Amino acid sequence: MSGGDLKPVLTIPSWDRVPWLELNRAIELKLEDRPSPRILATHFQYPMMPKSWFNSKAKMVYVMRNPKDVFTSYYHYCRMAAYLVDPGTCDELLMKFLNGKVLFGSWFDHVKGWLNAKEKDRILYLTYEEMIMDLKGSISKICSFLGKSLSEEVMERIADHCTFKNMKQNKMSNYSLVPKQFMDTSKSEFLRKGISGDWKNLFTVAQAEFFDSVYKEKLKDVDFKFIWDKN
Repeated sequence: MSGGDLKPVLTIPSWDRVPWLELNRAIELKLEDRPSPRILATHFQYPMMPKSWFNSKAKMVYVMRNPKDVFTSYYHYCRMAAYLVDPGTCDELLMKFLNGKVLFGSWFDHVKGWLNAKEKDRILYLTYEEMIMDLKGSISKICSFLGKSLSEEVMERIADHCTFKNMKQNKMSNYSLVPKQFMDTSKSEFLRKGISGDWKNLFTVAQAEFFDSVYKEKLKDVDFKFIWDKN
């Protein structure tokens, strides 16, 4: 949205550049209240979106990720985020996760809700795994979806900046500016590994098999080919 100008992303914290909708909903922030182009981030499930979104022309880039890796990331995040309750053992949190008893609810309900959204013409569905495999290609998709025409050189620059390695070193993006009483990064970094398949370093064989059985049952009626199911 800045045409490849890196100055904003190197000088302004990410939460100021792209505010979290859930943090601003308390003051009844409407999409129209921010100057154009208005960019917001959210973890909201589809039914939780404010009425102003449903009645607007706003577009949504919806990013999905292998739920095993989502769980792994959430497990480490719970250890680091002081405002969340102790996640307990991996087994205990896994049961909560599969039953939707976690922040923002069930991953399964979240994904199914957005995949079944009526506004599909203004939703771009992406996966974390796609961005890892072809970041520049994903940027090109986003540009096309948003009607932004950027040169190959600019997209290369954006792709280089948006690698996990480079974002991890950027204090405006890595949440290291957040006070320790809210996020204790000595327990776990906000940006940890940025890889696909990190769940293999956490799950036992039994946990993985149980997760697969729940996953298969929960998504049996979903007609969508997830990239992680192909591997």
